[in-house]
Amino acid sequence: MPIPFATVIDLQAALNKDRIDGKKIGFVPTMGALHAGHLSLIARAAEENDVVVCSIFVNPTQFNNASDLEKYPRMPDADIHLLKQAGCDYAFLPSVDEIYPNGKQLLDIDFGALEKVMEGEFRPGHFKGMATVVNRLFEIVNPEKAYFGKKDFQQLAIVKNMVKQLRLPVNVIGCDTLRQDDGLAMSSRNMLLTPPQRKAAPLIYKGMMTAQEFIPFHTVEAVKELVIRYIQQSPLLKVEYFEIVNPETLQPIQNWSECKEVQACIAVLTEGPRLIDNVTYFTI
Repeated sequence: MPIPFATVIDLQAALNKDRIDGKKIGFVPTMGALHAGHLSLIARAAEENDVVVCSIFVNPTQFNNASDLEKYPRMPDADIHLLKQAGCDYAFLPSVDEIYPNGKQLLDIDFGALEKVMEGEFRPGHFKGMATVVNRLFEIVNPEKAYFGKKDFQQLAIVKNMVKQLRLPVNVIGCDTLRQDDGLAMSSRNMLLTPPQRKAAPLIYKGMMTAQEFIPFHTVEAVKELVIRYIQQSPLLKVEYFEIVNPETLQPIQNWSECKEVQACIAVLTEGPRLIDNVTYFTI
């Protein structure tokens, strides 16, 4: 069973002992409601480090919608049980005051064009809040390596950019998205889907994957229209955005010749949770 910690001082005391013993620290930050995707990150961290820390903290500064924050699933007892199976050593479950002892002051950092598109356009302020808590958690845990899922592709790019700008001594590792058998990307929000919404949700991944075969014969805009039309064949799904972007800059491409591979990123609205996903397209 992982050792649970609620305070910064207690967690750091344990980690300091580990460092004296020469142990390497791996870190997986989460907002809880853990699923197999999270557990795969923890398992990889356990393979590559001596000690694994998993934080469970629903961060208020990255929610634009107070209702979304309130509805976000919280199940710490079940999460702790799952962490045991995955090889986690320390579970960090702090209060808001532990993370933000001086109030919720956002990190003063400019991500430039990275945060102005896609999630940044539709959830203004989200990435500043996310980067603030990740930076704070890095400060607390001080890991050698930290693990993030590629499902949140833009988030991963923002975290890597933050680490580079602030010159933080942590290696940020992106891990492949885990999916259900029907292709739906694993997400804590999936448990908020109604049965009809859950039945329709696999259209997101299927729609994006159908596009690969059309790339040699259609323009970027035509492929985007095809994917949106495919997904919205269900009245339960509405595409908020679907962008095909340069994976380094996150800026939309106009022609397939711009990159050998591109990232297709999507956000889909249901009457319940908002779902995001992404896939890679090869253009040659």
